[in-house]
Amino acid sequence: MKLLVIYGVHVTFTTKRTGNLQKIEKTMTLQTFNTIGLIGKQNDPRVGEALDTLSHYLLEQGLSVYLDEVNSDAVTSSALETCTRNEIGERCDLAIVVGGDGTLLNAARALADHNVPLAGVNLGRLGFLTDISHDNMIAYLSEILQGHYITEERFLLDSAVIRQGEKLNEATAFNDVVIHKWNIARMIELETCINGKRLNQLRSDGLIIATPTGSTAYALSAGGPIIDPVLNALLLVPICPHTMSNRPIVISGDNEIEVFICERNHNNAQVTCDGQISFGLSAGDRVKIRKKEQPIHLIHPRQHDHYEILRAKLHWAETS
Repeated sequence: MKLLVIYGVHVTFTTKRTGNLQKIEKTMTLQTFNTIGLIGKQNDPRVGEALDTLSHYLLEQGLSVYLDEVNSDAVTSSALETCTRNEIGERCDLAIVVGGDGTLLNAARALADHNVPLAGVNLGRLGFLTDISHDNMIAYLSEILQGHYITEERFLLDSAVIRQGEKLNEATAFNDVVIHKWNIARMIELETCINGKRLNQLRSDGLIIATPTGSTAYALSAGGPIIDPVLNALLLVPICPHTMSNRPIVISGDNEIEVFICERNHNNAQVTCDGQISFGLSAGDRVKIRKKEQPIHLIHPRQHDHYEILRAKLHWAETS
């Protein structure tokens, strides 16, 4: 079965083969948005004006609007009901995130279990995830609310830290889980297994385990490849490895990765999710990483072009 989504219309193709004949069954449903959650970047003076503009427009359309409680002081409207991220997930069928890619990463982790699609408005520079410009946000959102949009499914990662058989920490990442040195300029030693089979032992500054979404983040800076965001793949990128033959590797997204913190590290390592959540590691700890069962859905304007964003962000279109 293959799910294809075009401009807000969900098209499910079920293929049945009988000899050389192929039968395709198609069902179509149109998703509309009636209850909108607004989430803005914290401590940014530009967010208030954008949230005010969005809330006024959405309320004029007769929609229910809820504001993330962390942005309550940023807006002037008293007509907005504030609520927690969890309540936004329970009540809303669309969340509009205003800020940058970091803000959307944070919102995606909070809302991943609620199956709420996200649309990202950038406040300045074009983002890989926040691709709706502030200047054109009302025009684009008008099209989205009319059902003219593209939706894209991305997966996240679940990570768990296990110490002496006890699970100490769990976290979710949209871009990457990074195991790295942190307090002194000294390499750490890691052993990596995939589905219980030993891959390698690595002396380096750390290891990045990235989703296709995260392949254009820290992993790219460390020399990893860019992976098409629709692929079911995981990327393992060593950070400054001592042995140059340790290269990035791409594996199936259905694999489970386990990283052992070798004994000689002496509490010189930590694990970080999306550069925003950190947890200290000790020698002998294990970090398990696997694909999260619940995906996240990103809503894009119908003009969205992933390769155009790559050209703009990575300056591929520049000429000397």
